[in-house]
Amino acid sequence: MDAFDTANDRLKRSFGSWFWGSMMAAVVVHFAVMAFWPTLRAADVSFTMEDMEAIELPPELEIPPPPEQIQRPANPVVSEAMIDDDVTIAPTTFEDNLPDDLPPPPTESQAGVGDQPTFTPFTVAPEVRNRNEIGRVLQREYPSTLRDAGIGGTVVMHFFIDEQGVVQNTLVAESSGHTALDQAAERVAQAFEFSPALNRDQRVPVWIQIPITFQTR
Repeated sequence: MDAFDTANDRLKRSFGSWFWGSMMAAVVVHFAVMAFWPTLRAADVSFTMEDMEAIELPPELEIPPPPEQIQRPANPVVSEAMIDDDVTIAPTTFEDNLPDDLPPPPTESQAGVGDQPTFTPFTVAPEVRNRNEIGRVLQREYPSTLRDAGIGGTVVMHFFIDEQGVVQNTLVAESSGHTALDQAAERVAQAFEFSPALNRDQRVPVWIQIPITFQTR
């Protein structure tokens, strides 16, 4: 053996044994794979075509022609009017032109209008004059047992007001559900002061409706 023998020289000399050994191992592996590999079968990918059905096309639709364009209306023209400066309009009063369908005057059976609520025409509604006083009366007449229990309610009252704005009659139109509150509302209603209702320039007696509410603060 040469004293200067290197590893590269030894690898070159053993190349033949490594090469043929690798070839024999590869042949054995391929033979084993081909011998023991399962048999493969091709899948059936055939298909059948269904019969095609012919479809009859609908007849062509006749499209109607577009409607004729509507003519624009003619532009209005202001005509010249000749007005005589000497023409005057006579003054018109209700006394000279009384209507023919006035209602008949009230009969004796209608004189008691203050007994039950009824409609009386008016052009100016009555207004409450003493709102601050009503607030104090409302607190004073509130039943203490209901106020301490936190129970409140609203009573709708009918008022009959004469030509001077004085309350002549009161009726409970809608109860609060508590008799004590209804009675207190009737006492509060007597303290109201109103301005008189007017029908044009005449004072008239009227029935009105006002809710009175009791509530704890």
